[in-house]
Amino acid sequence: ADAAGLVRLLLRDRRVAKATHNMMAYRVVRAEDGLVLSDNDEDGESGAGARMSHLLELMGVDNAVVVVSRWFGGVLLGPKRFAHISNCTREALEQAGLFRKPSA
Repeated sequence: ADAAGLVRLLLRDRRVAKATHNMMAYRVVRAEDGLVLSDNDEDGESGAGARMSHLLELMGVDNAVVVVSRWFGGVLLGPKRFAHISNCTREALEQAGLFRKPSA
């Protein structure tokens, strides 16, 4: 299955389809040669997908797709929105068991 296909599957859910932005990033390591394949779709939220892709790399998460949906609620968040998107990305990867916080 491809990442875009996964997003299409998620968009079948009316709540997800109504989101203002459904941002996606993936990072896959090909088994045969170790080549890293990664990309993102910002869905109109300029800069968000690139930040999500960078976070996958920083966290050392391979063979994963992450989607963050954002609904505009009438309040402009400005640059703070990127912190929220990054936090959601990190929490989703942690909850999926793809990343564990380092012990303090």
